[in-house]
Amino acid sequence: MSSVLENPPNLHKSLDRTLDRANSDVVLIVDDVPDNLSVLHDALDESGYTVLVATSGEAALQRALQARPDIVLLDAMMPGMDGFEVAKRLKAMAETAHIPIIFMTGLTETEHLVAALEAGGVDYVTKPIKPKEVMARMGVHLQGARRARQEARQAGQARNALDAFGYASITVRMGGAADGRLVWQTPLARDLLMRYYGTAAPQTPEPVLAWLRRHITDAERQIEPPRLAVEQGPRRLTFRLHQQTGDAEGGAGEGTSRGDWLIVMREISDDAVVEAMSLSFKLTAREAEVLYWVVKGKTNRDIGDILGSSPATVKKHLERVYAKLGVETRTAAAGMAMNRIRQLHPQFEG
Repeated sequence: MSSVLENPPNLHKSLDRTLDRANSDVVLIVDDVPDNLSVLHDALDESGYTVLVATSGEAALQRALQARPDIVLLDAMMPGMDGFEVAKRLKAMAETAHIPIIFMTGLTETEHLVAALEAGGVDYVTKPIKPKEVMARMGVHLQGARRARQEARQAGQARNALDAFGYASITVRMGGAADGRLVWQTPLARDLLMRYYGTAAPQTPEPVLAWLRRHITDAERQIEPPRLAVEQGPRRLTFRLHQQTGDAEGGAGEGTSRGDWLIVMREISDDAVVEAMSLSFKLTAREAEVLYWVVKGKTNRDIGDILGSSPATVKKHLERVYAKLGVETRTAAAGMAMNRIRQLHPQFEG
């Protein structure tokens, strides 16, 4: 069908546009022996596959990241970085962890075949290579890969749709080489994590990861764990551990806390509550903010830290609030504000 050999770096950006993904599967062959490459390349090309090649471990990793092939045929024994190390690195990267790897090896001892599978291979063929056997093995694993890609697309569409309703979601991988890695997120989730924690994928914010590790056993037992919440002014972000969406490398049955875990996030804003207090009691914006934090149980020093002012300034604002509400104490002001808030915003959590 078509083939793409190793290109110079300045052509890499256009690589994805040259791959006919709609009509053929993309295969990456990794082998340092030109004769082996030639035999497989020609057979696969004639059978309708889009073929990429790499002659070293370093080139294979670069190729896989750039092109995201549908399957990798990987020589086990190569100078420098061998196939076992290449497989481990591919499985450790979120972008390539899903790609099935078939090892090509002249080593038939059990320990080498076990090493190939432990490194992340789904299958192996022995040398000398028989193209028909390779394609038969490929067909089995490509069917599973196509099904997984379709399910991932459908799940992604459903999760992205949640963004429109104010819900965001992330997937965190637990267990294996990618333990604790954030492997998927919706656009809204990316923005929220950056705003609240200053982190970006593949890093999972440490408080979120600690919460997940603390409650993952309950989730595996179908017990809904408590939600995690973080506040930022009158806004707070909540995390709910939704479900296990799949097994990480190694799969289930190799101990607990493995797999991909879907976490649903939602930002709740009390800006409307602050505005309602301002209008109801004829308060300035700053006075309404001070009263909001009084309702939340904060001291003058706490409120000063939150609003960037001194406790003395907070006290002056609070005195004006007392006068406008017709009360004399902090408790009375908080009680009056809470009653009004509950009338206007029943969902408010004081």
